[in-house]
Amino acid sequence: MALNTGISEEDRKAIAEGLGKVLADTYTLYLKTHNFHWNVTGPHFASLHNLFEEQYTELAAAVDEVAERIRMLGQPAPGTYKAFAERTSLTEEEGVPSWEKMIEQLVADNEATARTIRSVFPTAEAGNDEATLDLLTERLAAHEKAAWMLRSHLK
Repeated sequence: MALNTGISEEDRKAIAEGLGKVLADTYTLYLKTHNFHWNVTGPHFASLHNLFEEQYTELAAAVDEVAERIRMLGQPAPGTYKAFAERTSLTEEEGVPSWEKMIEQLVADNEATARTIRSVFPTAEAGNDEATLDLLTERLAAHEKAAWMLRSHLK
């Protein structure tokens, strides 16, 4: 059946393309946060281990929400490392940095993801896609809060 929710096919494709970038950033951040959860050491091990777990758990749920929104728009959701690598604005960490560097990277990556999210707002607004705007607003707040929580460990 043809999809007809009041958003043109052209707008749905453009919005889904932007959401694909949000999905790639979110998944990359999920993977990095989970990696740091496993590998953090130092005097703040317990609190950071728990904080990273809270954050990667939230990101795992977010990945599903964003991918499902792409599907609701009638587009395929990217779902491979290659597809994410092509779309993400984040870089992977191949080593095991100090706990301070982990926090700095996660702050920067949450802020970069927030910027990616902000970049999709005009497209969703132009397409009158209130559901995507709601999702973007929720995700933006989550990344800004995560960055604040992480940054607070450095002061």
